[in-house]
Amino acid sequence: MNFCSECGSAVVLRVPEGDTLPRHVCAGCGTVHYQNPKMVVGCIPEWEDKILLCRRAIEPRYGLWTLPAGFMENGETTLEGAARETWEEAGARIEMGGLYTLYNLPHINQVYFMFRARLLDLDFQPGVESLEARLFGEDEIPWDQIAFRTVQATLEQYFKDRKAGAFDFHFGDIRTR
Repeated sequence: MNFCSECGSAVVLRVPEGDTLPRHVCAGCGTVHYQNPKMVVGCIPEWEDKILLCRRAIEPRYGLWTLPAGFMENGETTLEGAARETWEEAGARIEMGGLYTLYNLPHINQVYFMFRARLLDLDFQPGVESLEARLFGEDEIPWDQIAFRTVQATLEQYFKDRKAGAFDFHFGDIRTR
């Protein structure tokens, strides 16, 4: 950040009085500009023993496979955001289930929330951010072409839980890639 969105003056990076972290502070009007982690929401759309993956048509990780997910928008809930992303990326109608995984990515200031969801029908098609949308069984997953570590960790846990016959909530930290 170089300039204040309130008055247009230059900002400086410093620890404001009463704070403990460096913040962008306007040299003109004194506004403190807080930057907080971005929330990423998505889901595991299930159909019988298969799950829906999308092949990315955008960077980062163009051409690789992912679960439908993306940044939350202002004014929406995590469930609304996950359903919206699934519609935008796969044209899929879903019934949202419970929160399944939460991963912190402190190195890129993101938090991922992945829900389980049930596909309502097989009438899906790739959206503008996807090259392809396809159902995969566990033995068909292109593991070496998964776009993000959060997606890989979620899928690995999902198939482990499915084999065990019980789905619990999982959370953790991912510090690289």
